[in-house]
Amino acid sequence: MKRLSIPTSILLLLMLTINCNTFAQSETITKENPISLNVDLMSRYIWRGQDFGASPSIQPGISYSNWGFTLGAWGAYTINNVNSSVQEVDLFLSYNINDMFSVTVTDYFFPNEAVDYNYFDYKNESTGHIFEGSVTFNGTEKLPLSIMLASNFYGADAREATTDTTSVGAIQYSTYAELGYTFKYFDIFMGLNLTSPDKDKGETGFYGDSFGVVNLGISATKEIKITEKFGLPLYIALITNPQKEKIYFVAGFKF
Repeated sequence: MKRLSIPTSILLLLMLTINCNTFAQSETITKENPISLNVDLMSRYIWRGQDFGASPSIQPGISYSNWGFTLGAWGAYTINNVNSSVQEVDLFLSYNINDMFSVTVTDYFFPNEAVDYNYFDYKNESTGHIFEGSVTFNGTEKLPLSIMLASNFYGADAREATTDTTSVGAIQYSTYAELGYTFKYFDIFMGLNLTSPDKDKGETGFYGDSFGVVNLGISATKEIKITEKFGLPLYIALITNPQKEKIYFVAGFKF
């Protein structure tokens, strides 16, 4: 067998190293897919202490993330025919700052499929869109505390946030705050309505009729093993709305 000279051996070793590194980098780039797809199957759609539809809900989502920005769409669809008007399609854009803070603008829209609607109506006096700006502190590994502050700044706000599309009124800049804390096996959360509508003017609140706690609960997630390599994350939450004196026990799978 012909023996390789030392320079030739070094050259082959470098070529092998470069090829391995190139393959590893290519594999890493392939795994870091900026597009995320998900769907949640929930027994009930409860959002910030409010029940949307009194029905099981299918909730698809898609997002694209790059350079700290995330652009996405999210929806919720009841599966009974009685509440076909309680559907939702949202668009959002967020920016993440050092994985600790995030700033988000969301366009909420509730298409009423029982009647004709115009998605592209953005006139403030007639639109069904609700634009919200929010800032979130996502917590740290040592301090798993999240703080979120959100406020509506354009659109229907309290005027057409529900199926009551006949009421009129100026935007109230409805504001919501939520605190959350993550323990080892479960999470706790508390949400507050920070807006007090003027009842003498006929105003109705987006989250509640007065300042106070509207969303209080505990949640947990556990993976249900289907096979050795595949499992489904089961989500369960016990949620109360003290202001409306309501309670909800929700379960669902998150894909």
